[in-house]
Amino acid sequence: MSRLKKRYNEEIKKTLTSKFSYKNAMLVPKLVKVVISMGLAEASKDKNSMQDCFKELMMLSGQKPIFMKSKKAVSNFKLREDQNIGLKVTLRGKRMYDFLDRFINVISPRIRDFRGFKTKLDGRGSFCLGLDDQQVFPEINLDDVKRTQGMNIAFVTSAKNDDEGYALLQEMGMPFKREGE
Repeated sequence: MSRLKKRYNEEIKKTLTSKFSYKNAMLVPKLVKVVISMGLAEASKDKNSMQDCFKELMMLSGQKPIFMKSKKAVSNFKLREDQNIGLKVTLRGKRMYDFLDRFINVISPRIRDFRGFKTKLDGRGSFCLGLDDQQVFPEINLDDVKRTQGMNIAFVTSAKNDDEGYALLQEMGMPFKREGE
């Protein structure tokens, strides 16, 4: 069992139950999945850069990503139907908790000019953020990076509203901005 999941089961569940006074243990919010996605607009023209992004996403997530394809052709964007336009990985279970633990303790402090993440959630208890550079991940060899590539990370929870989702992620250790900053 990963260290974060053990802490969730022993400490965080009790804290959330007392804070929101849940009558049933199944109502306590939990982390459902972590989705990491990369948009490959410029890289779609070059096969080598697409394969580089594929390898980098596979190294930092620990599992094989899937290619996202365009649904229809748009001539203004020089986009054809079924063209690869992105990569996506959905993490669940042990890999999800391991990634979140690494993200909180190792990757977040490596982000340049980091003062904390914004406290705004999506209205349904999930938190999404965007990174400008994949080089903050220690798994990626900086000598092999030819161009910077951003990514979106979505932390999906089973919380009913933003307050519960924020409390869950804060208890897990997500570095949010403090009030007044």
